[in-house]
Amino acid sequence: MSQQTARRGGAVWALVITSVAGFMAALDNLVVTTALPSIREDLGGGLDDLEWTVSAYTLTFAVLLMFGAALGDRFGRRRLFLVGLTVFTGASAAAAMAPGIDSLIAARAVQGVGAAIMMPLTLTLLTAAVPAAKRGMAFGIWGAVNGLAVASGPLIGGTLTEHVSWHWIFWLNVPLGIALLPLARLRLSESYGTGAPLDITGTVLASGGLFGVVYALIRGNIDGWSSAPVLTGLIGGGLLLAGFVWHGIRAKNPMLPMRLFRSRAFSAINTASLLMFVGMFGSIFLLSQFLQGVLGYSPTEAGLRMLPWTGMPMIVAPIAGYLSDRIGGRPVVTVGLALQAVGLGWFALVVSPEVSYAAQLPALIISGIGMGLYFAPSAALVMASVLPSEQGIASGANNALREVGGALGIAVLASVFSAQGGYESAQRFADGLSPALWVGAAVVGAGAVAAALLPGRPAVTGTPVAASDPAPVLETVSH
Repeated sequence: MSQQTARRGGAVWALVITSVAGFMAALDNLVVTTALPSIREDLGGGLDDLEWTVSAYTLTFAVLLMFGAALGDRFGRRRLFLVGLTVFTGASAAAAMAPGIDSLIAARAVQGVGAAIMMPLTLTLLTAAVPAAKRGMAFGIWGAVNGLAVASGPLIGGTLTEHVSWHWIFWLNVPLGIALLPLARLRLSESYGTGAPLDITGTVLASGGLFGVVYALIRGNIDGWSSAPVLTGLIGGGLLLAGFVWHGIRAKNPMLPMRLFRSRAFSAINTASLLMFVGMFGSIFLLSQFLQGVLGYSPTEAGLRMLPWTGMPMIVAPIAGYLSDRIGGRPVVTVGLALQAVGLGWFALVVSPEVSYAAQLPALIISGIGMGLYFAPSAALVMASVLPSEQGIASGANNALREVGGALGIAVLASVFSAQGGYESAQRFADGLSPALWVGAAVVGAGAVAAALLPGRPAVTGTPVAASDPAPVLETVSH
C-alpha cells in the first residue's frame, strides 16, 4: 500500500514539474509579442532586431529539438532535463538584464537551446512516472497547461509590460525555474532511451542552413537582395539545407529520415503545419505591434483583444476532437486552415489607422476557430502517418517544422511589410501590414490545399497508438 501511495505521489509530482516546465517553454514563444513596442522604445533597434528577439528563440528551439531528445535518451532524461531547465532559467535572467538589443537576442537564442533540451523530455519523464491507465488524463492536463500558455502569452506579456516592465516577461521564468530544479532532482526518476547515435552532422547542417536563409530574409530589404551577405545567406543556407536532405537520405541514423516523406500523409500534414505557422506567427508578430503602435492600445489591452484568436483553441479543440473522431481528421484540419486563411484575409481588407475593434473582431474569431480546428486533429494525423516505431521521430519532426515555420513566417511577412511600409507613421504601418497579411493568408490557404491532399479516413485511423507509447504526446499545443 505504501509503495502504491509513493508511486501515486511520484506521478503527481512528475505532472506538476513537467507541466510547469512545459508552460514556461510554450509561454516564451508568444509572450514577447505584446512587449515588442516597449522593447524597441527601451533598447532601440529596427524591425530586423525585433524579428530576431522572436526568431532567435524559435530557430534554436526548432533545430535542436530532436537533438535534445536524443541527448536525454543517451545520457539520462532527468539529468538532461535539469541541464535544459538550468540553461533556460539562466538565459531568462540574462534576457531580463539585457543592456541592449544584441544581448537580448543572444539570451533569447540560449533560451531556445534550454527549451529544446527540456521540452521533449517533459513527456518521456511524465510517461515513466504515470501508470499506463492514468496517462491519458495526465497527458490531457499537460496539454491543457501548454495550451493555456499559448492562449495567455500575449496577455501575460502585455500585462507585465504595462504594469511592471517588459523585463518581467523574462524574470517570471526565474523563480519558477529555481523552484523546479530541486523538485526535479528529488522527485523525478532517472531513465534512459535506446542510446541511438547522436546526429551531429544533421544538426549542424540544419542549424546553419536555416540560420542562413532566415538571416537573408530579415536583412534583404535593409542590405539589398543582391548584397553579398544576403546572397551568401540564401545560397549558402540553401546548399546546407540540401545537404541536410541528402544526409537524411543516405545516413544510417539521421535526425530526420527522409524516407518518412515517401508517405503522402506524412508529407501533407507536415507541409500544412509548416505553412500554418508561417502565416500565423508572422501575422501575430505584426498585428501585436499594430494594435499598440497604430491603434493606441496599451500592452494589456492589446493582449486582451488578441484573445479571441489565441484563446479560441481552448474552446474549439474539444469540438474539433469530437468531429475528427466522427468524420476523420482531414476535413477538420482542411476547414481549420481555410478559416485561418479567411480570417487573415479579412484582417487585410479592414486594416487601416482608424479601424475599430468591432471591425477586427470577426477576423479574430474566424482565425481562432480555424486555429482550434487545426490543432486538435493534427497530432493524430502525424502519428497515424508513420509506423508506431517511428512516431517519436515523426512527432519531433512535426514540432521542429512548426518552429521553423514560425521563424520563416516572421522573416517573410516582416520583409513584405518593410518593402511596402514602415514605422514612420500610422498610415505607413497600415500600408505595409495589409500586403503582409495577404501573403500570410495565401500561405495558410496553401496549407489548406496540402491538408486536402491527405489520404482519406482509413489511412488516418488505421494505426492504433499504444497507450504505453509516449511519442504521440510529444506533439505540443504550442508548436
